Amino acid sequence: MKLEQIYTGCLAHAAYYLESEGEAAIFDPLREVVPYIERAEKDNAKIKYVFETHFHADFVSGHLDLAAKTGASIVYGPTAKPGFEAIIAKDEQVFSVGRVTVKVMHTPGHTLESTCYLIIDENGKSHGIITGDTLFIGDVGRPDLAQHVIADLTPEKLARMLYHSLHEKIMPLADHLIVYPNHGAGSACGKKMSKETTATLGNQKATNYALNPDLTEDEFVMQLLTGLTTPPRYFPDNVLMNIQGYTALDHVLHQGQKAYDAKTFEMVDNETQAVIIDSRPASEFAKGFIPNSINIGLEGSFGTWVGELIHNIRQPILIVAENEDKVKETIIRLSRVGYDHAVGYLKGGIRSWILSGNELDYVERLPAKQLESYIMSYNPILIDVRRKSEYDAEHVVGSLSIPLQTIYSHLAEFPKEIPFVLYCAGGYRSMMAASILKSKGFENFVDVIEGFGGIKHTHLPKSEYTCPTTLL
Repeated sequence: MKLEQIYTGCLAHAAYYLESEGEAAIFDPLREVVPYIERAEKDNAKIKYVFETHFHADFVSGHLDLAAKTGASIVYGPTAKPGFEAIIAKDEQVFSVGRVTVKVMHTPGHTLESTCYLIIDENGKSHGIITGDTLFIGDVGRPDLAQHVIADLTPEKLARMLYHSLHEKIMPLADHLIVYPNHGAGSACGKKMSKETTATLGNQKATNYALNPDLTEDEFVMQLLTGLTTPPRYFPDNVLMNIQGYTALDHVLHQGQKAYDAKTFEMVDNETQAVIIDSRPASEFAKGFIPNSINIGLEGSFGTWVGELIHNIRQPILIVAENEDKVKETIIRLSRVGYDHAVGYLKGGIRSWILSGNELDYVERLPAKQLESYIMSYNPILIDVRRKSEYDAEHVVGSLSIPLQTIYSHLAEFPKEIPFVLYCAGGYRSMMAASILKSKGFENFVDVIEGFGGIKHTHLPKSEYTCPTTLL
C-alpha cells in the first residue's frame, strides 16, 4: 500500500494519493489534476475513485476534471447532493482499492455531509484516517461555513453535531492511527491548526483541545465558536461550484492564455473592465507597474488573497507576469479558488509595456533600518496591515491597525495629505495594500521592505509580546 500526502503550501491544502495492486484513489484533489494522473502513471496504476470529504469552501476541487480524464468514480459521504453523477456512500460502507479497504465514516459538523475515510491495509490492520476538515492537527473544522449556503443551519447546530462526531466516531478509534487532515496552519478553515500536517490520533487525544474528553458538549461549543472571524467572501461561491459543477480547467487555461500586445491589452482592459493582476514579486512590482494594477505575488498565498481582495468571483482578469510559465501558474492558481475569468495576459510582460511608450507607476520603499530617521524627518502615521491577531501579539506603539483584508472598507482612514508608512510582516501584504492605495489615488506613503520582521530590530517602541490565540 502507498498512501502519500500531496501538500500545497500556498493554500495549506493536503490531497492524498492511495495505491494498491495497480488501483489508485485520490482524496480531495486540487483543480489542476495532471500531477495526480502522472503520479498514478508512475505506478502503472488506474485511478478508480475520487473521494471527497465534503463540499469544500476554500478551494474548487478537481473531482470533475479528474473523473472526466480518468473514468474514476466520485464518492461523497451520506447526505451529499451534488449536481453531477457521483456515488453517495452510506455510513460504514466500504470500498476496495486493490487490497486496501476504505471505510466511510459520516462525521457531520464542519458541514452536513462531512465524511472521514478509515484506511485499512492489505493485512486488515487500520492504518490511518483521512479526516478532511473534521479533524486537523491541533484543531477541528470551523462550524460556521455551511450556514452561508444552507439558510436554516447555525454554527451552534453544526458545532453540536461535530461534538458527537468526534466523541462517537473519532475518539473511540485506536491511538496508533495516523490522522491525515485536509489542511495545515494558514488555512482559514480552522483557527489553531499546527504547522505539522500529520500526527497520530493518540497524540491528538492528548494535545488537541477539541478532543479533551472532559469537555461537556456546551463547553465544546463555546470553545469552538469563540474567536471565529468572518470567512473570506469567496467561500460560499466555491461551495456552490463544488456542488453544482464548473468549467473544465483546460477551457479556463485556453481562455486565460490569450496573449495581447500592449495596445490590445489596454483596449481589452477598457472593454471588459478587467482587474489587472500583476503576479510578480513585490520587489519587482515596486520598480514599475501598470497604473491601477493590483500586485498579488505568486510567492505567497496567492489564491487566498485573490479571494479576499477581489470580491466578484466572476470578475474579468488580465494578467501581468514574469514569463509565460508564470502566466499559466497564475491562471491555475486563480482557478483553484474559482476565479475562472482570466481573459488574457500582457505578452512580453512589463518590458513590452515600457517599450510601447506607456507610463508606469511606482511604490517608494525603504529598509527598516532607515525607518527611524524617516519618522524623525516626516512624522508619518504608521499603518500595520497584518491580521489583527498578529497586531495584538506585538506592534509598534502608536501604530494604526488596518488588516489588509479589510482595506476597502477602511480607505477613509488612510490620510491623503499626511505622510504614512505601510508595513506587514515581511513586505508581501503591504505591497498588495500599496497597489490598492495607488489605484485609489494615494501617493504620500512609503512601504517598509522587510516589514515588522525588520522593524523588530530597530529601536522603535513596541508593545509587550502576547502569544496569539488565533491565526485568523
